Amino acid sequence: MGAEVNSAGNSGVAAVVRALENLHAAVGKLSQEYGDTLGIRRLVSDVARLNDDLAELGPPDPRHRPGPVPEELEEIPDVEYDASMWTDAEHEGFGAPDRHAP
Repeated sequence: MGAEVNSAGNSGVAAVVRALENLHAAVGKLSQEYGDTLGIRRLVSDVARLNDDLAELGPPDPRHRPGPVPEELEEIPDVEYDASMWTDAEHEGFGAPDRHAP
């Protein structure tokens, strides 16, 4: 691939380098299977561009302070809720059923 990226001491960059190497290999296998098609040429070009972009990234700005790591998303099952949960709820925009506007 040939990107001159100094990933020493930066596990984030090293992980991207490994991912790009794997992607490059996978696109190479696809190229053997599909031949020289427009889609393959685009994929090869995209991988090369990502590699070039990573090489141009340079060291992180020392003034940059990373934010907190986002928590993992909680999966909410797609099942019907118990109707009793909504017994005393107001309909948004309609208000409570026992009250009305003046």
